[in-house]
Amino acid sequence: MGAGEVAERGESREDAVADGSVLDGRSAIRDRNRNAVLDAVIDLFSEDNLSPGPEEVALRAGLSVRSVYRYFDGHDSLSRAAVARQLEMVTPLFLIPAIGEGDRDMRIDKFVRARLRLHAAVAPSARATRMRARFDDVVRDEFEASRILLREQIERHFAREFAAFSPERMEARLAAVDALFAFESLDHYVLHRTDLAAVVPLLVDALDALLRP
Repeated sequence: MGAGEVAERGESREDAVADGSVLDGRSAIRDRNRNAVLDAVIDLFSEDNLSPGPEEVALRAGLSVRSVYRYFDGHDSLSRAAVARQLEMVTPLFLIPAIGEGDRDMRIDKFVRARLRLHAAVAPSARATRMRARFDDVVRDEFEASRILLREQIERHFAREFAAFSPERMEARLAAVDALFAFESLDHYVLHRTDLAAVVPLLVDALDALLRP
């Protein structure tokens, strides 16, 4: 809230501070600027700039370089926060509605399309996460937690098919499916085939073969 708004309400600035309106305004500006910085980093990730410098982030966010690190301790803190914001934004894409329900062909098609949608949304941040996970324990732990979640999702969605295998073969097939749909693998499919319509049947056929006894 500016001084003019305070005057229009017939309040002194001290009154406005006392009732929290000025503080709320400052908090809103801080949150808006912080999110602008994080969104700028995510945009740069999407352009395969996986370690953007403060000048690049500031230019994209429309803020000063000083403002970029006003809300973060440093580059590592900024990158972690950007990855966390992206994951929060795409959390619904991690879910498969009615997981494990439907016939085999329906579940295979649903799974392939769900993973491609997820890949399209988070691939740039996933690349940045993989790069930083080599030397950042916090990022590595988050990355591994996501991989475990996605692996468990495969096991649940295709529980009927995996039940036909011995425990040893089930683990081998589960690992193969997990590897087929890892972000690195999907990068290979998507980046080397511009026609997404051609990618879906390739993945459907490969998954179907891995699920057969």
